[in-house]
Amino acid sequence: MSVWPHIAATGRRIGYARVSTKDQKLRMQLDALNAVDCDLIFEDHGVSGGKAAREGLDKMLGESNAGDTVIVFKLDRLGRSVLHLADLLVRFRQEEIHFCSLSEGINTTTPGGKLVYHLFSAFAEFQRDIIAENTRAGLDAARKRGATLGRPQTLEMGVVLEAHQTINQQGLSVAEVARRLQVDRVTLARHIAKLTDS
Repeated sequence: MSVWPHIAATGRRIGYARVSTKDQKLRMQLDALNAVDCDLIFEDHGVSGGKAAREGLDKMLGESNAGDTVIVFKLDRLGRSVLHLADLLVRFRQEEIHFCSLSEGINTTTPGGKLVYHLFSAFAEFQRDIIAENTRAGLDAARKRGATLGRPQTLEMGVVLEAHQTINQQGLSVAEVARRLQVDRVTLARHIAKLTDS
């Protein structure tokens, strides 16, 4: 059974496709997005999912409005990490943007599909708690071994996690969040990069 008949006709279907290297082709993703009649398709070609800034993704996020449906071929084409993906889905829910992933059959325009938003929101919170807990446990273990932990962190883990959440769920820039926290933009960006690499 198709997951597509329930997409509301009032909003647009906005596709997003990404490949990580210049050698890869977008053809399969674009064919799938065109097959479901996307009104707009944004692309990132040769851009790793690990990169914080992706021009196509940023443009897609700026273009999407309440009632629109963001469509991807596979979940891993959207988020650069599971935490980033979860934050984007939370942002979509907050902005009343629907989400569909063709390969996984996720369609949040259906009642059952709306559960995905709740699951990803809970997962994002769980993931942040695990990262913070593991960081504390690692620091405690190092201290017990008598290790010197180097220069003190300029930002607490909780602040970094909150900044990461604000950037991805509210769409604010690193510079804007750094101004709010009264910290250097480069320092905040470095801490967030460490977080997403973990």
